[in-house]
Amino acid sequence: MKLKTLPAALGMLLALHGGMASAMDVAEAYRQALINDPASLAADQGLLAGNEKAVQGDALLRPRVNLQAGVSRVHNRQTGDMTPASSALLPESSTGTASQASVQLVQPLYDRSATANRQQLREQSVLARTQFRASRQDLAMRVAEVYFAVLVAEDTLRVVQAERDAVSHQRDRAQARYAVGQDRITDVQEAQARLDAVVTREVTAQSMLQLRRAQFRETVGAEPDELAPFAANFTPHMPEPIALSEWQMRGESRSTQVLAKQSELEIANVEIAKHRLSGRPTLVLVASYGAKNQHGSLSPLVAPEGDRTASIGVVLNVPLYAGGGLDSRQREAVARLGQAEQGLAAVKRDVRLKVQEGYLSVSTGVSRIAAQEQALTSAVSALEATIGGRDVGTRTALDVLDAQQRLFAAELDLVQGRADYLLGRLRLALASGDLDEESLTQLNPWLAH
Repeated sequence: MKLKTLPAALGMLLALHGGMASAMDVAEAYRQALINDPASLAADQGLLAGNEKAVQGDALLRPRVNLQAGVSRVHNRQTGDMTPASSALLPESSTGTASQASVQLVQPLYDRSATANRQQLREQSVLARTQFRASRQDLAMRVAEVYFAVLVAEDTLRVVQAERDAVSHQRDRAQARYAVGQDRITDVQEAQARLDAVVTREVTAQSMLQLRRAQFRETVGAEPDELAPFAANFTPHMPEPIALSEWQMRGESRSTQVLAKQSELEIANVEIAKHRLSGRPTLVLVASYGAKNQHGSLSPLVAPEGDRTASIGVVLNVPLYAGGGLDSRQREAVARLGQAEQGLAAVKRDVRLKVQEGYLSVSTGVSRIAAQEQALTSAVSALEATIGGRDVGTRTALDVLDAQQRLFAAELDLVQGRADYLLGRLRLALASGDLDEESLTQLNPWLAH
């Protein structure tokens, strides 16, 4: 590798696909995963199921209408002596079919326990929507992780292959110089040892790339053949707003973890009210209409003919004693409420820490990437100086190999730093409850399309 082409070749490693058309970005990968990821499809069904909880809660205070109908075959035979008047109404033997039907309407008028049940079921629907949103955020994070893992693995393999070519060139040069008596055999052996080590790392990098591609394929449902790589003019910036406290306040009010625990706390609150109110009287309106008919020779005393009955009234139910079960369930609900309160406090603490972790990843990533870019520039300059020193006899071939190794290590550090910065932005958005498809789209300025 010629010295004048080395920096340009290294600069191409981070933007090798910069001119590709129709490259898949993170947002597009996320949309693809929505229709292929089993966990996402399961979350869709979970949301549909959760929405039905609110419908079930509303039904508790609505009218209920029941229809009952029956048909029976009757054979009646009388034994014993009967008076003449009884014999006229009830023949000694008769056979026929008796039928009956009734419609009953029940409308709760006063049922505080049912009202609490409805509130609880509605809150369960709210919880289902929060869990659905959390599943979408989890999918977005998983897609981003496998996406950038593929980019890092691809760039790692390219850097290792470039290092292999550079070390191979140094090995060949050392062999040629040794053949004419200008280098020592130890220089050749050192170059060969370095080459063997790089070849081993290349095999590992190829294996890791295959694994990362498989993870992408299983998560997204598409091949990672044309992913948008990191942009050559990668310019990170600080999170906005700049204050960590504002991000933490946002996380405590918008994080799906916090919202889910708040719903669980509300459900526990209503559970106490439900058991406390279950001992109160209930009042329901009951209206019914029924008809009875028969076909055959049955006596009206056995099966009425053309009998019609209508009624309307109210039913009062006053619970008096339930064996101590009501009090026990209420004590259990109080304990569950305390558990939910502590769970909410623990989640808020965890969210604050996760927000801080994401915030620091972004804020320190800005200076970290700047330092890594400077380190890469310095490594290129150092390699150039080392090669120049070797050509004039002040540096050795081993010094060149060391300088090359530092250069390629700086290249890989920069690749990983860029991936960590973008993932840090997403983790900050996740912890603060803002992660969505738009968050993935906002990464496009740092990707080459």
